[in-house]
Amino acid sequence: MWTAATLWLATLAVGLGYLLVMARSLHSGGSVAAWLLGVPLFYFAGIAVMTAVYFALAWIFRSPRPPEARIGLRRTLRLVWREFRTLAGAAPRMMLYRRLVPDRIAAGNGIPVVLVHGVLCNAGVFTRLSRFLAECDVDGVASLSYGPPLASIEVFADQLAHKLDAVLAVTGAPQAMIVSHSMGGVVTRAYIRRYGSAKLARVLTIGAPHHGSVHAWLFPGTSLAQLRPGNRWLAALASDPLDPTLGFVSLWSWHDSMIAPQLSSRLDGAIDLPVVGVGHNALLADPQVFARTLAEIEAARAVPAPRAVRAPTSRGPQAAAGATSESPG
Repeated sequence: MWTAATLWLATLAVGLGYLLVMARSLHSGGSVAAWLLGVPLFYFAGIAVMTAVYFALAWIFRSPRPPEARIGLRRTLRLVWREFRTLAGAAPRMMLYRRLVPDRIAAGNGIPVVLVHGVLCNAGVFTRLSRFLAECDVDGVASLSYGPPLASIEVFADQLAHKLDAVLAVTGAPQAMIVSHSMGGVVTRAYIRRYGSAKLARVLTIGAPHHGSVHAWLFPGTSLAQLRPGNRWLAALASDPLDPTLGFVSLWSWHDSMIAPQLSSRLDGAIDLPVVGVGHNALLADPQVFARTLAEIEAARAVPAPRAVRAPTSRGPQAAAGATSESPG
């Protein structure tokens, strides 16, 4: 709701301002065609600047790549184009997320899947993945849109807990699987630290900044401060090891445009699945990522019974809340 409302308000404000300036120009003899052409040019120019800034930072602070992860000019251009194209369609998808990514859960579903988005986004980013899963007859898929966007990740972990409980109550399933993107992976780990993994059958994180990203310095807010490399909150989260009985998979890209250094997505105890030549947002529009996501869902649903799990290491919500004391900056 938060991100969609912000985008709608921003679109209306910018649109109104644009119309007022256009009206003044037309009154003075300006060209209608030029102003109409300026709408898409203005929008796509902004997306191009964002894409360039993200890739520049990702290049400057990149992780050393092995020979098999290096790509030539042609693949680099395709990498940038696919990321630009995905970013260009992100705002409309997030503005219409309720219609594009509805919950598809019902009593009797197997292991349900909960999609958890990244920072400053909502479930709209999963539009293509959700459509792919529906085409593959994967039922029992729900999504979480948490907020407000700049709050603490611990707040989002609590919202994830409520969503999981609601999904499990509707489906009657003993456990759920989480598929997360970007900061959603860190939100999932914060959930596990606070509530344990008893309600989770499997976790797949896609392009998650498990050890932070320099891109987090571009924005204000508590959640962004918690994603900055080397901060206390991330260190405390890293001190809590993964449950060895939980199938935890980290899928990430050597060419991630918003996670730098890219090796930040590697996590001790997780199954490591790197890909090559895919940008951060384009991970949610990539066929190989879709295929791997489907395989992980099938693996989670093939487990015959809930596994034995350890309890959360924290002393409960109040104890975990103490980790939110770090402020931005």
